[in-house]
Amino acid sequence: MGGPGDAMPIPFTDSPDSERLRRALVDEIAGRVDDPRVVAAMRAVPRHLFVDAPLATAYGDHPLPIGHDQTISQPTIVAVMSGALDLDGSERVLEIGTGSGYQAAVLARLAREVFSIELVPSLAVLARRRLDELGFTNVRVRVGDGYLGWPDAAPFGRIIVTAAPTTLPPALLDQLADGGVLVAPVGAQGGNQRLLRLRRKGALVSTEDLGPVVFVPMLHGRDAPA
Repeated sequence: MGGPGDAMPIPFTDSPDSERLRRALVDEIAGRVDDPRVVAAMRAVPRHLFVDAPLATAYGDHPLPIGHDQTISQPTIVAVMSGALDLDGSERVLEIGTGSGYQAAVLARLAREVFSIELVPSLAVLARRRLDELGFTNVRVRVGDGYLGWPDAAPFGRIIVTAAPTTLPPALLDQLADGGVLVAPVGAQGGNQRLLRLRRKGALVSTEDLGPVVFVPMLHGRDAPA
């Protein structure tokens, strides 16, 4: 089943170089993801428009700085985390950590609605502008403390966290719908961070370890960068 984002036009013209580099990048990482919809979304979203970097750097398979000690995630990790959500296009997704908006743009092509929270106001403003200009009308961005989630829009069928808390915030589990999936890196910076996938079935929550990762720490509102 497809969501509204599947047929979403992107009002920009790729250069031959950006098309070639994006195609090569996605071909390289496609084997890590079983879901062809995720691969298609990665092919469609212009990563170079979400970073301030030369094309060759924008399409390298590595994280990049976006200011305020934050990063845009490695494309392989974006693909793996998007695939781990098991999206069919009908879901409402909560994203913690909008950053530059790239992950939200990928999710917008895979889900019905994306609710994205960013702690740093200037990053939220830029991400909202990029997403609006590219026609991602099914993404809502707001400034807030990700540890609190988005209670007035809960529950969510899927939740994705793009920075690492040392322990998973209880508010996020509370906002996960029955039958929902939450994907998050958990662990201390410089420590043993693991990518976890949690599934809720009634009062029971099962946890699956998807492997080691390295993410920037998830900050509380009181620790927001200036």
